Amino acid sequence: MVNPDVIIVGSGISGLSCAFHLHRNGISALVLESSDGIGGRLRTDSKDGFLLDRGFQVLLTAYPEAKAVLNYEALNLHYFAPGALVRFDERFHRLVDPWRLPLKALSVLFSPLGSLSDKLRIARLRHQATSGSIAELFQRPESTALETLKGLGFSENMINRFFRPFLGGVFFDSELSVSSRMFEFGFRMFSQGGTALPAAGMVSLPQQIASRLPEESIRTNAKVTKLQEKGVLLASGEAIFGKAVVLATEGPEVARLLEEKTIPASRSMTCCYFSALEPPLSEPLLVLNGEGKGPIVNCCVPSIVAPSYAPAGKSLIAATIIGVPMTSEQAIVTAVKNQLSDWFGPSVDTWELLRIYKIHHALPLQTPPTPNPLTTSVKKSSWLFYCGEYRSLASLHWALVSGRRASERVLEALNR
Repeated sequence: MVNPDVIIVGSGISGLSCAFHLHRNGISALVLESSDGIGGRLRTDSKDGFLLDRGFQVLLTAYPEAKAVLNYEALNLHYFAPGALVRFDERFHRLVDPWRLPLKALSVLFSPLGSLSDKLRIARLRHQATSGSIAELFQRPESTALETLKGLGFSENMINRFFRPFLGGVFFDSELSVSSRMFEFGFRMFSQGGTALPAAGMVSLPQQIASRLPEESIRTNAKVTKLQEKGVLLASGEAIFGKAVVLATEGPEVARLLEEKTIPASRSMTCCYFSALEPPLSEPLLVLNGEGKGPIVNCCVPSIVAPSYAPAGKSLIAATIIGVPMTSEQAIVTAVKNQLSDWFGPSVDTWELLRIYKIHHALPLQTPPTPNPLTTSVKKSSWLFYCGEYRSLASLHWALVSGRRASERVLEALNR
C-alpha cells in the first residue's frame, strides 16, 4: 500500500480491530507485523495434524465486542461443558454451573468442594458480577480478587481448591492479586455465555477480521525499529509515512517505541501439548488443580471439545503452568507428566510431547489500581495513538474495544 492514511504497528486483535473500523469509514490503513503471521498471541500452529494454539486459550462468546465484530457461525465454534473437574483429595470432583445445567443443581449442593454456604455465596457473586452495565462495573471501588472473595465470605477451602486454580489459569496469577473489576468482568463473561474453541484454532479470530481488509493492507516480517513524525522506520531501513500512527503491539514493545524508561510488568505462562492414543477424559471439561501442589494449574483435552484439533485416532492434551520455570525443557516435561500420571494413571507414560510454549509476556500485570478501559486516553499526540493492553486491560473484548476507540480518535484527528 502506497501512502496509507494510517500506519498501525502490530497485527494482533487490537490492531486488526482498529484497521477494520478505519476501513469501514473509508480510511486506508497499513498494518505492519514484525513476525511471519498475524494474530499476535492468537496464533495457531499445525504439527502432525494437530492444531496447537500458542498457549491454551478460549473464546468467551458473551464478550459484547466479539459478538459485534466476529461471525460466530463462520468460526464453527465447539463448546466446553459448563463446569469443571476439580482435583483434590486424590480424586476428581465435578462442579457444574447450576444456572445452565439446572437438572444437576442438586449435585452441586452435595459436592465436597466448599461448604453449603460457599455454594450460596457463588450465587451472590454471580448476581454481583452480572448486575448493572459493564461501564458501571468498571466504576466500582477496586480491590483484588482475593479481597473480594474474602469479603463475600468464601472459605479458604473454596478459595484454594476452586478460585485459585480457576482464576490462576485465566489471569496467570496464583496469588489472586488481579483487579476485582477484571475478576468480576471475567466471571460475568463465563456466566453469561459459552466457552468455545473455533474449529480451525484461535487464529481463526484474527484471520476473520483480516479477511475484511484490502489484501495489500497487511505486511508481515516488517519490524518497526523507530517512530518518526507521522511515520515509522523499519528494520530494513525503509521509512513509511502517513497521517497518523497507531501502536497496537504488546505493552513492553509500545514502551520501547515510545522510549519510556518504565517497562510494563507481565504475567508469563507455559503450555505443554501432548499426543495420546486415548483421551484421559470422556467429557469436554476443564480440569483444575485444587491440590495446591505440582506445576500444572489446569489441563484439558481440546480435541474432545473440537475434534479438528487432532488427527483421527489421536487426542490432544493441553497442560498449563503459571510462569516460565527456570529449568530445562526435559525437567518441565518430567514434572508435568509425573503430575498427570497421578491424575490419570500409567497411560500418561505413553503420551508424546508435541510442543512446549514458553510465553514470557502472556498478559500484562492487572493489579489495582488499573485504568478504566472505557475512558482511558488512547491518544499520545496529534498524530500518535495506541491501543491494546498498553495502559488498558487484557482480554479479547478489551483488545477489540481499544482498537475501535483508537480508530474513533484517529477519525476525529483526520477530520479536524
